[in-house]
Amino acid sequence: MQFGFDEPPYTSSWFSAMQQGLTAAMARAGHEWVADPDDAKLVFHHVDPNHPRPFRRKSQSTFVVGLVHGAPLGRSPIEEIYPMLLRSLSNLLVYGAGPLENGATLVTPELGCYPVTYTTSPDAWFDRLYTYIDPLASSHLVIANHFDWDLPPELAQGTPVTDALREASRVLARWNLFPTPYPLDSMLAPQDYRHLQRIFGIGGISYGNLSARHDATRFWMSASGVDKGAIGTVSRDILLVTDYDASMNAMRLSVAPGSKPLRVSVDAVEHWGIYRSLPAIGAMIHIHAWVDGIETTSINYPCGTVEMGDAMADLLHHDPHPERTIIGLRNHGITATGPNFADILARLKGRVETQVPMQ
Repeated sequence: MQFGFDEPPYTSSWFSAMQQGLTAAMARAGHEWVADPDDAKLVFHHVDPNHPRPFRRKSQSTFVVGLVHGAPLGRSPIEEIYPMLLRSLSNLLVYGAGPLENGATLVTPELGCYPVTYTTSPDAWFDRLYTYIDPLASSHLVIANHFDWDLPPELAQGTPVTDALREASRVLARWNLFPTPYPLDSMLAPQDYRHLQRIFGIGGISYGNLSARHDATRFWMSASGVDKGAIGTVSRDILLVTDYDASMNAMRLSVAPGSKPLRVSVDAVEHWGIYRSLPAIGAMIHIHAWVDGIETTSINYPCGTVEMGDAMADLLHHDPHPERTIIGLRNHGITATGPNFADILARLKGRVETQVPMQ
């Protein structure tokens, strides 16, 4: 993957050391530096802690790692750093305070927050820091949607499956497992919000998703950026996924003529692969929570990547009962499979911990 740096809004010895160290660590891992960040697939973005602004991506498939040098953090670092991640639209935020030897605190969109302490030498520390960046640097994001305006009227009115999806979302909301979507329109400057809409077609960030099989090749799934506890309209926030089109690197969706569909959940490509390869699975629930004693992926790949889907499928294929199990996504959350939502909810009830352990 090609990587680059945007121009810092100000200079400091910390930013200079980070740029030099990250460039060397990325090169040791086989990545190529490019001078123009618009040509990069991964951009290191200098974030002003007092006025966080996003890097204006030219492509949906660009990953951004925010770099922030600010004041020492208090007792709740995620409360201080997470708004910076959202306002800078970063896929990962690296926060440093003081000299490089103080290490850094990392925050992820999945609410992960963990320190990376300094090691014996700068090279060793940057190589360690790279292990957290590698899932971004090595992943292929599938976020585009292609809408086919051909959803039959009888499906646009809803089905027993979409009714069950809607009710399951409300149960999970009553269990307080769906954080409220972040209103990015009120957090970003108007021109940045318009850019976000143009590139990604979303108006907020929300967590978790539900999907259920419609037939052998198609499945229903919740949309992105909506309050999962208030899902309602078919062909707007409940969408029929029909395929993954590799030529367009996009999910294909069947929607009703004249409807105003939102973008399907970023995890659609992962669910598409699982439904195709494991026909006994009838439904899936993904939440940013945890269940003790489950198998988990070894690398925390980002949502919506082919690599995350492959890692999930590998776990499921090695499970003796993939059609009725719970797997962990490292530093992220869980995905539970079952024949239907009622079965999944019965197995989750009373077992879910809201705090995802960070490794």
